[in-house]
Amino acid sequence: MTGVIVRPGESFEKALRRFTKTCEKAGVLSDVKKNQRFEKPSEERKRRLNQAIRKGIKERAEAGEA
Repeated sequence: MTGVIVRPGESFEKALRRFTKTCEKAGVLSDVKKNQRFEKPSEERKRRLNQAIRKGIKERAEAGEA
């Protein structure tokens, strides 16, 4: 569970900003979005395959630049 302890004299806005940054680093929002609807196994395979293809293209482009 992600949480933030409010420091003495700290404004609510600053504490909220720290909390949102902590949630982003932990990947909470991406997990929530991912689990909002059911993904069929075939859709998941397609998504993972496309991710792997994009990652491979990116790695080859970076290797070519170096």
